[in-house]
Amino acid sequence: MSESSLLDEEDESAAEISLIRTVPSECSGMRADLVLGRLFPEYSRSRIQSWMREERVLVNNLAIGVRAKIWEGDVVEIPPPPDLNDEEVVAENISIDIVYQDEGILVVHKPAGLVVHPGSGNRSGTLQNGLLYLDAELAKVPRSGIVHRLDKETSGLMVVARTLPVHTELVRQLQARTVKRHYAAIAVGDILSGGNVNAPIGRHPTQRTKMAVVAVGRPAVTHYAVQERLAGFTLVECRLETGRTHQIRVHMQKLGFPLVGDPVYGVSAARIKTFPTVAQSFSRQALHAFRLGLIHPLRQVAMEWEIGMEPDFQVLLDGLREHACE
Repeated sequence: MSESSLLDEEDESAAEISLIRTVPSECSGMRADLVLGRLFPEYSRSRIQSWMREERVLVNNLAIGVRAKIWEGDVVEIPPPPDLNDEEVVAENISIDIVYQDEGILVVHKPAGLVVHPGSGNRSGTLQNGLLYLDAELAKVPRSGIVHRLDKETSGLMVVARTLPVHTELVRQLQARTVKRHYAAIAVGDILSGGNVNAPIGRHPTQRTKMAVVAVGRPAVTHYAVQERLAGFTLVECRLETGRTHQIRVHMQKLGFPLVGDPVYGVSAARIKTFPTVAQSFSRQALHAFRLGLIHPLRQVAMEWEIGMEPDFQVLLDGLREHACE
């Protein structure tokens, strides 16, 4: 897997997808282009200044000049990397399982195997292509309204913003860590009790296509609770407080309980051969986003959605239950 393809499968908030940052106190009162150079070191200052002149850089949802000053708490948004520009995304007739929709949001059920948005090696056939076919107005919203992601092989619920103000509000909720994202996961090993992992995640220092717990990583918090023990395996419920790349997969591996079927952070091939057949044949990470909760940006009421297990996930779970009873 290339580094670019890994980035296409992240599970991150739109703050990372849409390149949004909040101005820290130490930058308060500084010139905008200087602050952006610090917040987005991956881009040259000349490129940032060019985007600002084109009025593509927003501060608190308004275009800002190069020499303007910005202050602590201001929310800055710059365009996504050029190879992921929304202009290049073509509408395609792709079936999308819509769980809920109204004038402000869509809640969709993404199946395993579906890439969320185009990237290097995945220019078509993605959820974003399908969303543009479903609603052409989504072309006016960053990433066609996608505000968080799931890995390609992770199934479950996602919310999509249908207007720019709704997108901005959902990003704010994600940054405030008030969006509820619950996952079912089947881990290798017997987990005795629940807890939480508060460990920063960043690029692996030597294996650049992987993520890892590293001291210089971005803050990452995962809460987990044991739901069922299955004789060498454990069904757990994980709740994301943050949304870093491969967060649950990395954190569970850090605990010593990697997910069944995980091709990147899982156990060795030799150990897999000792698994019951149903676990040996499971072809993706056993991770499913089954519950999603948020404050509706337009109605200002708490809403929550929940879906059942994916068929392959349920087969795995039932098979492990039979194995545990033997």
